[in-house]
Amino acid sequence: MKPEAADYLDKARTDFEDAKKIAAIGVARVAARCAYYAMFHAAEAFIVESTGKVAKTHSGVRAEFARLAKETPAIDRSFPKLLAKAYLYKEVGDYGVGPGADVTMADANDAVANAARFVDFIAALLVSRP
Repeated sequence: MKPEAADYLDKARTDFEDAKKIAAIGVARVAARCAYYAMFHAAEAFIVESTGKVAKTHSGVRAEFARLAKETPAIDRSFPKLLAKAYLYKEVGDYGVGPGADVTMADANDAVANAARFVDFIAALLVSRP
């Protein structure tokens, strides 16, 4: 694995551990945000490993990961959608105001569970690549 991809994967694992801890104390908005970043950094690790390039924006990571996922049969077809869904939690948590601009504990727990699957899968995939 390329050193830069390994660094992104380490960051993904750190963000995931933070998401679990924060969810355990019931701070949904922050837990969901950390879960998103865990998936974001795992996606970035996959992008770097696959292309040698770093995506510069959140939308760039989501688009490039979706493109590469289509070309990689081993990647669960739901993963690009999970990444996009987690981004919405981050967006609501960071910028949302007023009624309806909330991340529930159910949302946060869903994001953390999805991040676990996403990060673990990407890590295993990158380790198994020649």
